[in-house]
Amino acid sequence: GADWALEEVRRRTDFSGDDEARTVGAALRLTAEAGQLLSIWRQSPLRVLARLHLVAAADKADQVGRPRKEGEPVDEPLVALPLPSATETHGRLDGLAGLIIAGGSAPALVTAAVVHGELLALRPFTSHNGLIARTAERIVLVGSGLDPKSVCAAEVGHAELGRDAYLEALGGYVSGTPEGVAAWIAHCGRAVELGARESMAVCEALQRGAA
Repeated sequence: GADWALEEVRRRTDFSGDDEARTVGAALRLTAEAGQLLSIWRQSPLRVLARLHLVAAADKADQVGRPRKEGEPVDEPLVALPLPSATETHGRLDGLAGLIIAGGSAPALVTAAVVHGELLALRPFTSHNGLIARTAERIVLVGSGLDPKSVCAAEVGHAELGRDAYLEALGGYVSGTPEGVAAWIAHCGRAVELGARESMAVCEALQRGAA
């Protein structure tokens, strides 16, 4: 929902001016918050998601920090897929939380992709669902030990692959077909790969004193 140069992000101190500024501010707050929630995620993922919405929205409105109720509108203009009902959303959230708490043998990358895709498919909050879904993906990658130092910016990979490819892959996940879900997982895996490459480039630039 925002396309800002790094220099602009570094220059800004106020992120409340317009929709894009608020989006960037929310992303920065979520990145800072994610590391504080790792120990809670495996025990209470729904609590973590509620906290992420509070941090992203930075508002005290009634609908902030809880899943949406029936009839409440969702501000998620980039995702035009059919919106599940609140009842279905609550049930699927409980199911997702149960899977996370129970653990399992699925690779961390698969779990992260499923968490990301499910949250975007459900859009459980009235706003900021995309940011929350990508933050939850990061939490899974870090908490699983796949990226324990949180140096792989999968969000950079998603941005590099582009919005159209992102939404097309998400449509595959929502379809529920084996091919569609596999394509979404592969897309997320490619984003992680590109994020790792970007982090490596940053490290090399730091070593050369160029950053």
